Parts: sequence; structure tokens; C-alpha cells
Amino acid sequence: MVPFRKIERRRQRRTLNQPQVVRAAIALLDEVGLDELTMRQLASRLGVKAASLYRHVRNKEELLALLGDEISGEIPLSQTAGDWRDRLKEMAWNVRRGLLAHRDAARVLASTPPAGARRLRHIEAVLRILREAGLGDVDAARTAYHLNNFVTEFAADEARLAAFAATPGLSRRKLFAELRRQFKALPKADYPTIVALADALTEDAQDELFQFGVDMCIRGIAPLAKR
Repeated sequence: MVPFRKIERRRQRRTLNQPQVVRAAIALLDEVGLDELTMRQLASRLGVKAASLYRHVRNKEELLALLGDEISGEIPLSQTAGDWRDRLKEMAWNVRRGLLAHRDAARVLASTPPAGARRLRHIEAVLRILREAGLGDVDAARTAYHLNNFVTEFAADEARLAAFAATPGLSRRKLFAELRRQFKALPKADYPTIVALADALTEDAQDELFQFGVDMCIRGIAPLAKR
């Protein structure tokens, strides 16, 4: 008689599909982070051999692209009925929240090509808003590129900050207080502006900082919409 465990393992291999692989990879990403996400660990989580994964994904690069599309699918598109400014702001905040919902999600999107239907829908939506605002083709493409970089890198910085502050013995308050102390201790003759702005430079107000960046982008886009 075949042991029960072997029967279960065979059944799992027969029913394993790509969506299951991607969902397991998302869970593993949240647990160990991008640097530790390997095909071997993913196979172990699924209870299969690593070679079995290659029936569903060609390599780790394709897996990461699928993760990027999966993460994008969790981010809602703009539902605002206002003008292009309101719609872009909503998109930016939606993407930021979506990237912070999973560990290293911003790094995943930054390191993979814009592929997958759900990810492409976001690109399509942003470009459509910019075109409807009156931007020409080249301006719309360049604006979308820089908007994406701003939001993605901001979320990546937030994730790095959160990971660093999670170090035993540290906290966000202690981290910013130490950085503020270092800035204020700099020689005033050499770095007068850094010393003077030490409090502002070490303000822990991520929501306000993000909104300031979004508003700055919007103000920069406005002249392009008029031209």
C-alpha cells in the first residue's frame, strides 16, 4: 500500500497551477523579503521539488514579473470623478498604499518590466488621464515615467526606513532623534544650512511628505496641460 503522505504529495503536484505558485510567492515575500525569496524556498512551501515550479514559471525573473502583476491587481484604479489633478492624486495614494501592503513590493515593481494585464491597466489609466488633461504624446509618456519613479521610490524608502527602525533596540523616534543630533553636531562653519534645517530634515511625517511630493508633481504637470 502507498503511504498516505505520498498520495497527498502526488495530488498536490497534479493540482498545482500558476496562480497557486504566485499566491505562495507573495506569502513568502511578506515573510522573508525579496533577497531571501528563492525558488527552492518557494518549492518547499508548496511541498514540491524545485523542478516542479518550472512547469508553471520559467525562472525567478518571470516569477517576479508575475508578482508585480499580482501586486498591481490589488491596487484600485482611480474612482474619482474630478479633474485630472484629483484623479492623479488618488492614483498616487492608491499605489503607495498598495506597495506598502507587501514587503519589498516597491522593489519588485522597480526590478521587473511592465508586463501583465493588471499592471498594464494602471499604466493605461495614468496615460489616459494625462492625455485627457491635454498633454501631448511625448509629455504624457515622460510625465508617467517620472510619476511612477517618484511613487515607487518613495514607497521603497518607507519600507527601508520601517525595516531599519524594526532593528532590536531601535524605533522610529530614536532613529530620527539620532539623525537630528548628528545634523546639529556638524560644524556650522562648513554646513550652516544643514544645521539650521536639522529639525525640518528629520521630521517623521511621511504622509505629509508624500502629499508635498504629489502636489509638487501636479504643479509641474499643469503648464504641460496648458500648452
